[in-house]
Amino acid sequence: MSSLHIRLFGKFTVECEAQTLKGLETNKEQELLSFLLVHRNRPHPREALATLLWGETSTERSKKYLRQALWHLQSALEAVEFTGAQLLSVEHDWVQLNLRNGTSLDVAVFERAFAATQGLAGKHLDGLGADLLKDAVQLYRGDLLEGWYQDWCLFERERLQNMYLSMLDKLISYSEQQAEYDTGQCYGALILRNDRARERTYQQLMLLQYLSGDRTGALRQYERCFAALRDELGVSPGRRTRELYERIRDDGLTIVEATADKAASPTAVSLPQIVDSLKRLQSVLAAVQKRVQRVVNSVEQGMDTSKR
Repeated sequence: MSSLHIRLFGKFTVECEAQTLKGLETNKEQELLSFLLVHRNRPHPREALATLLWGETSTERSKKYLRQALWHLQSALEAVEFTGAQLLSVEHDWVQLNLRNGTSLDVAVFERAFAATQGLAGKHLDGLGADLLKDAVQLYRGDLLEGWYQDWCLFERERLQNMYLSMLDKLISYSEQQAEYDTGQCYGALILRNDRARERTYQQLMLLQYLSGDRTGALRQYERCFAALRDELGVSPGRRTRELYERIRDDGLTIVEATADKAASPTAVSLPQIVDSLKRLQSVLAAVQKRVQRVVNSVEQGMDTSKR
């Protein structure tokens, strides 16, 4: 059985056994296949597809063009060996795509990861959930079907981009929870690449850089935030962002305080969330205690040496 790999993020690509699938050279055939892939979980009326793709022509011509495109699409897919039902089901009035074993679609994997972690805060992710999101954001090589500007595509592009930003936001919180500050900063940079004026992300980056020991970098993030909000939206950073900046500037934010501040946030209202926050605070306190003990041991060793 052949394997079919389809990528809709970035450049449209369909490969069979590492070779570009032939027979999908025209733009309309690619658009038809892409639309069916994005909306793969339901059948579509042929008349609606004809109007969507060839709405500028007469009804008779649009139906003719659809028949031709479906024939070319079926011919291309029939060249791929599949077991079971056909990949493309074409009836008198309906058309539907049926993804089978041996077919990989980046958008499908991406959406499954989002659904599996939906409603779950990043700080509450387990290792499996975090791995799902990490793999999913790796698939996002670019916006959906870059270079295409059809109305349906623009709508789906924005929907998937919002999902992408939500996943990255959760991974930032997860990275902070795991004290993986550099990794969290990488996810934050990806968010700002797509949304330069996302103030919440600047707050997260300021905190991550400060926690990693880079106070100067944290202060510079505030300057970037100020410039982005001014240029993009004509506003200044909000109160919480300014307060965070002032505490970092005055070096008045300790690791314990940063963790306690997050534990006391309005979103942490349920008992499990409170317990989770207290456990995180306990682990931070334990780490601080170990650090202090190492300093004490080092000082005591120095005192013993000076007495000799």
